[in-house]
Amino acid sequence: MNKKRLGILAGMGPRSTAPFLESVYDECQHQYNAVNDIDYPEIVIYSWPTPFYVNRTVDDAALSAALKRGLIELSKTNVAVIAMPCNTAHKYFRELEKCVAVKLLNIIDIATSRIDKFSKKVAVFGTESTMDMGIYQDSVRKQGKEFCYDKEWQEEINQLIVRIKNKDDYEKIRAEYQKLENRIAKADVDTVIFACTDLAVILNEDRNVKVIDSSKELARELIKEYLT
Repeated sequence: MNKKRLGILAGMGPRSTAPFLESVYDECQHQYNAVNDIDYPEIVIYSWPTPFYVNRTVDDAALSAALKRGLIELSKTNVAVIAMPCNTAHKYFRELEKCVAVKLLNIIDIATSRIDKFSKKVAVFGTESTMDMGIYQDSVRKQGKEFCYDKEWQEEINQLIVRIKNKDDYEKIRAEYQKLENRIAKADVDTVIFACTDLAVILNEDRNVKVIDSSKELARELIKEYLT
């Protein structure tokens, strides 16, 4: 089995780290039938606190500097590829990938590449900062799709993310999210991208629209890299 060591720069947010790691292990089972402990890859997980706040303007200099330090430290562990399961951090992707010699996966490019060719209208659910940065809008439009945004949707997503971070009742959060999804479906949105790794915990099987979970797609791509 491949002995390539994988790196994950995590902790953004802290509660999204464990679900992302579970997605990575799920992909090991799906992509190459991992069964025994020895079948899974070496993974270095560096949980790196960063100056990010859900409802506060991002200090670009402070956040990019913190991310660079984290990536540099992680790269010292001889990992072959790094996944950064944080959408907001990808605003600085071009400068971040230059600070290390290790391959850095791009969650934005990966998630938008999964949009179905028959899709017409796409919404993106993430933090206020992620949406203000515009890191998804251009990428969605490059796929030839209409980007859909509504301030009320955003305000509801902001509150759901805060509640997830506070570890409120996930079943109640899922029920609130389902109401929101019902409304966007009535607006003819056919695809939603979850652009916040914290949102992964509220996914269920009842779908009115196609949901592309950016963190799960990143996990899938990380294991593809492992197998190359």
